This record gives sequence, structure tokens and C-alpha cells, in this order.
Amino acid sequence: MRITKKLIGAGVLALMAGCSTLSSLNPFASKSKGNVPAPLVELKGSMAVRTAWKLDIGKAQDYVFTPALVNQSLVVAGADGAIARVDAASGKQLWRIKAPTGLTAGVGTDGNLLVFGGAKGGVLAYDLEGKLLWTTQASSEVLSSPVVGEGIVVVRSVDNRIVGLDAKTGEKKWTVQRVSPPLTLRNAPGMVVVGKEVIVAQPGGKLLSLNMATGAARWEVAVGESRGATELERVTDIGGTPVVIDQEVCAVSYQGRVGCFDINTGAARWTKELSSDVGVSVDQRFVFAVDDKGAVSAFNREGGVSAWKNDKLSYRRLSTPVSYGRTVAVGDYQGFIHFLSREDGSFLARAATDGSAVTSAPLVAGSNLIFQTQSGTVTAIAVE
Repeated sequence: MRITKKLIGAGVLALMAGCSTLSSLNPFASKSKGNVPAPLVELKGSMAVRTAWKLDIGKAQDYVFTPALVNQSLVVAGADGAIARVDAASGKQLWRIKAPTGLTAGVGTDGNLLVFGGAKGGVLAYDLEGKLLWTTQASSEVLSSPVVGEGIVVVRSVDNRIVGLDAKTGEKKWTVQRVSPPLTLRNAPGMVVVGKEVIVAQPGGKLLSLNMATGAARWEVAVGESRGATELERVTDIGGTPVVIDQEVCAVSYQGRVGCFDINTGAARWTKELSSDVGVSVDQRFVFAVDDKGAVSAFNREGGVSAWKNDKLSYRRLSTPVSYGRTVAVGDYQGFIHFLSREDGSFLARAATDGSAVTSAPLVAGSNLIFQTQSGTVTAIAVE
């Protein structure tokens, strides 16, 4: 992983005021430590998968863009400012526009509004037809996708300032400032709207629940706790976006734990030791997590007992997993999509995209799984 001082660009080492950041976006970071990615094993093809369609939206550069599902369509974006809305089943492009600035995060939506992080901390809001409605300025660079709910757009910038904006005008309604640890990951810790609350993944391994209307804190809980003698050893940021299911929110932290917590109080239902800088996937039976060594694990939602572990993809810089049907799918640094059995973790199938890393969280869109690579290919894969 690369280390930067108060990030001014991935791969750049520079000293500025504030905290330091440790990059988790480099797909070749494991090689620099001497950890060789596991070779791909030959599969017998016990399950058929096919590419339903592909779309080029432009490179992500050093950012993470995750497609958003809006009705029966997908909205996708790239770092050069390209934004497109496509039919989720066929990939047919409904419209495509170019933002007035480069983009750093997105897509955030409530099904009516589309919001993106722009260059130098800009925030841009569009309607579903691609019309620019308003722009505003955050206090610093926006790496996490904004979220929308209850007439409020919530934006988190890298200085750990969280703001609530009026969804109609972009006017600032409230601000919450949290102190960041001395060293944090340069990643895109996510947020999720739950009714009238928003749960925000925080540096330092914490989840924070805020009232959407006022920004008032409802609860805060540590998923991972800082340990070790050095600042590097004490990094324990939340990986990816927390996932809400039923009355639980589940999350994982780097050099910390994976676990599920009560949605109303933040009280831990269960936690297990695990280190990850990408998010979790949850279904009715299991919580799926990828650790920083490339092992994929399944934990029973009731109590967190380990169900299985597949360590055959070690150091392949895996993406957030996604549960779909009888499979768990995960992308890697070469753009391969690996399909594992939901029940025992065995390999079922593999598909290729464009050869570049899959760093965004996969998305289920009807009968397709959607993956976006760092080179900008959006691929829909159908499981048959």
C-alpha cells in the first residue's frame, strides 16, 4: 500500500496539515510486499455464466465508482466526468452526458436525484434525465459516494466532515465534524440511509448513526479498535459500505473485526477478528467478508459462527463480495470475477472483464451482476 501525507493524489508523497492517509486503492500493493498473487486454478465449469453486455464509461483513475440501480436502469460514472444511464437488462444507453468537472465519487441516489463527488471537493446533483440541478462545495475531496434520503443529501469529505445538504437546492443544513486518527486509509468508506437515519462508516473503525434532518448523533460504535505500537499498526478504518438487513447493520474494519450490530442502538450482536479494506455482503443466512490476504469467508448471521473459508485467491486484491442465488461472486485485480458456492465456498465458475482491477462493490440488477473496473468497463454477467 502507498502512504501519502494528507492526500493530494494517489501515489504522491507530500506533507500537509492534518492526518496522513494510507492508500488501499493500489491493486498491485500486495506485490510490493513480496506477496505473490495466487495463480488461477483450472475450473471444471459446474455452473455456466455469460457476459450479458458491456459499456465503457471511462477510467476510474484513483477513485472508486459504484453503479446505482434506478428503477430498471443503471447510472454509471467515470473520473473524466462521463455519466450515463443505461437499461439494466440490455445495457442500451438511455443518455450520456459530461459533467463540467472531473468526478471522484458516486453514484448516490434516492431514485429521483443523482449526486456525485466532483474535483476539488465539488458536489453535483442531476435529475434522472441528466439535467444539472445544482452544485456546491465540500470542505475537501469527496471519495465516498454521497447518499440521499428524507430530502437530504449527505456528503462525507476526506477531512471527516459530514454535511447534510437540501436535496432541492444544495443548501447546507447541518455539519458534523469528527476527529480522524493520525493515519487513515485512502479508501471510500460508505454510508447507508435507514429510514430517517444515515449510518456513516468512519476512520478509526467506527460506525456513526446520524439523524438525516438535523445531523444529531443517535449512536456510535467501534467495529474495530486500534491496537499496536505504531500508527500503522493502529489503522482500523471501516472497509466499504455497511450493509443493513432486517434490524441489523453489518460491517468490517481493517486490522479489526467483522460483525453485526443492532440498527436501533448500535449494540453488537456478534463480532469476529478479521482485517479487510473492502465491504461485506449479507443475505438471510450469511455474512460474507474478504480479508486483506485474499481469503473469502462466510459467517452465520446468527452468532457469527464460521461457515466456510476459501483461501485459494490469496493476494489477488479482491473486491467486496456479492451474494446472488447459490453463489458468492468477487472480483480481483486482473478483472476476473470468481463465483463461489454460497454453501461451502467451492469454485463454481469464472468470468473475465477487461483485465483491470475490480474495486467497486458489485451490484445485483435483476438477473445480472454488475461489475465496474478501474479501466472503466461496466460488465453485466448473467448466471445461468
